[in-house]
Amino acid sequence: MGVSITEINQNNHAQMQIMSVYVRNKEKYEWLETEFGVKLYTELESFLTSNIDIVVEAATVEAAQNLLPTIIKHMDIVLISIGALVDESLLQRVIELAEAHQHNIHLPSGAIGGLDLLQNAHSLATVQTVALTTRKPAHSLTNEKLNKEKVIFKGTAQEAIKQFPKNINVSIALSLAGLGIKQTTVRLIADPDIDKNIHQVDVVGDFGEASFVVKNNPLPSNPKTSYSAALSLLGTLERLVQRIKIG
Repeated sequence: MGVSITEINQNNHAQMQIMSVYVRNKEKYEWLETEFGVKLYTELESFLTSNIDIVVEAATVEAAQNLLPTIIKHMDIVLISIGALVDESLLQRVIELAEAHQHNIHLPSGAIGGLDLLQNAHSLATVQTVALTTRKPAHSLTNEKLNKEKVIFKGTAQEAIKQFPKNINVSIALSLAGLGIKQTTVRLIADPDIDKNIHQVDVVGDFGEASFVVKNNPLPSNPKTSYSAALSLLGTLERLVQRIKIG
């Protein structure tokens, strides 16, 4: 959290400023008020009526599922815990609330790319298959001592996010851009010979075929997070205020 506030509030992002932070434990984050001049809130309604224009969620899937319906009634939100939308009833509810209150839900691409291509290719509903193969260092997925790579999951994105909620969040972004969580296929591989998270996306449709691979370095300040995932949040916010829209 501190890294994000440093980048936006102190590193020349004139059109963006973090003003308010909603937390459960105020004592734990009191240092943010002193160091960055933000105001902490423990009551959601007070937070949402403070001097802010948009909410950036950086919590957990469970917290996002609980808070999203209330937030979207008040303002736009950038949702990082995209896995929250694996709940199809919640997804439908927040879409209806967003339409009713004229607010938007922004989903950063996270640790992958190519979502613009997939959305364009599927604009006439002619994409036939979308497959995600994710390789991660073995120790991050299993306690089993492996000498070679092992497929530890193969199934749909819907099943993947339920079994690995902290490891396969990108599959939901991919699903929402294309065929949905039940038709997007996922393979998760534990590989003892790599030190990066590697995502390969394969798309086939009437447009042709597309394949791309992303090899993610870890974020220096938080090795559990991919560098590109953090950048996708900053990029999403920057595009909101840019006058030229690409893609």
